[in-house]
Amino acid sequence: MLRKIRQTLAIVFFAMVTLLFLDFTGTLHVWFGWMAEIQFLPALLALNIGVVVFLLLLTLLFGRIYCSIICPLGVFQDVVSWISGKRKGKKHRFAYSPALTWLRYAVLVLFVIACIAGINSFVALLAPYSSYGRMASNLFAPLWQWGNNVLAYLAERVGSYAFYETEVWIKSLPTFILALITFVVIGVLAWRNGRTYCNTVCPVGTLLGVVSRFSLYRPVIDVEQCKNCRLCAKKCKSACIDLEKHQIDYSRCVACMDCLDACKHGAIHYENRFRQERETNTGNSKEASDSSRRSFLTLATTLTVGSVLKAQEKKVDGGLAPIIDKKKPERRTPILPPGAGDKRHFAQHCTACQLCVTECPNGVLRPSANLTTFMQPQMSYERGYCRPECMRCAEVCPTGAISLNTLADKVSTQVGHAVFVKELCVVQRDGVSCGNCARHCPTGSIQMVAENPDDPESPRYPVVNVETCIGCGACENLCPSRPYSAIYVEGHERQRLV
Repeated sequence: MLRKIRQTLAIVFFAMVTLLFLDFTGTLHVWFGWMAEIQFLPALLALNIGVVVFLLLLTLLFGRIYCSIICPLGVFQDVVSWISGKRKGKKHRFAYSPALTWLRYAVLVLFVIACIAGINSFVALLAPYSSYGRMASNLFAPLWQWGNNVLAYLAERVGSYAFYETEVWIKSLPTFILALITFVVIGVLAWRNGRTYCNTVCPVGTLLGVVSRFSLYRPVIDVEQCKNCRLCAKKCKSACIDLEKHQIDYSRCVACMDCLDACKHGAIHYENRFRQERETNTGNSKEASDSSRRSFLTLATTLTVGSVLKAQEKKVDGGLAPIIDKKKPERRTPILPPGAGDKRHFAQHCTACQLCVTECPNGVLRPSANLTTFMQPQMSYERGYCRPECMRCAEVCPTGAISLNTLADKVSTQVGHAVFVKELCVVQRDGVSCGNCARHCPTGSIQMVAENPDDPESPRYPVVNVETCIGCGACENLCPSRPYSAIYVEGHERQRLV
């Protein structure tokens, strides 16, 4: 029963978190966006002390429930391991192995040092939520979008517009390759040995493992009833059950309850570790079992109620920006999303989970290829511009790396300023009149000025007021010059209000 409850909760969490990365409409975040915010590392970087304390208390009470239910990377490994176990003769393929303590704590120490030193590429590489986010955003989302496009095509054939077509494209080749490597490495480890990654590499798993050593409820082996059949050890994907000593390594146990289900002799019980003796009669055994079930049902109720309480209103952009084939200009300073504050703040808080990149309706955000900010989102305007009425990136960011309270904050935040290159302008190059950049500037920061005020036939060129320009990129995106825009946005290391 406990195993089924755990599996049900894990499936719900895994499906909803995955859909957050697949949903290009942004509607699911109204109800399930909180699931990204209760991931351990995002909550820690956002200084969301309430969530961090809740997860630590949850671990202190029930063990590593976070790893087996809430963490999408952990559940992903369970899915792969389950598929592998369906092979003939492979249902009981695990065995106890001693913990690689030196490796676990070495990785944790390096991870903490990287967080303090601001080596964000290393942090994003090891963070479990970010690792799964990369896979979902770069590998699963394109398949989802292609499936949507097939449905849109079929619906259109029968006169229905229930689906609309969306463009599928690789936002960053280096990030895509890294996501593919992550998928293969973690997939192979899970296929062969279950939770190897969780218990040897994952820094969050190691940290929660320290707390889990002192958990109140845990699986306990009854030595008197144990027949040494080893079924529990063969089903333990964490390889943490040592039947030679009749001990369980609780720092590696993820509370999956597989061992309880596998034991045919009732020798393993999930119970309070402070109980000095276990009742042996049927009635008392049933009472202990019911107590454990109530504990899990309480957890399930808490999480369900949390989903209702945490759901918030969310504004969705009314349309997609036009897709224009352009080449990215050479910017001296990358453009950070509005609300990022400054380069230092953004680098310290962003986990490069790719959720904002996936959710951006205008195709403006894409992962950085720079080694110092690798995989963190940056803005570029070849396919769209940052619409003043949209602040979805700030709404979905689980860490507070992108923080906007209102649309007024959005439209008054200067992320950069426009720079005009006369040699590329179609007015100079082709001898035609234009003014597209000035017409579409939402802040009125671009004016068309005659080159020679005394000549009525003089060509008119854009002049940028850098004090009021917010760097939204409308001018760059809508400039008709090809392949490079005649006007582009140069980023600011520190954003300011205009």
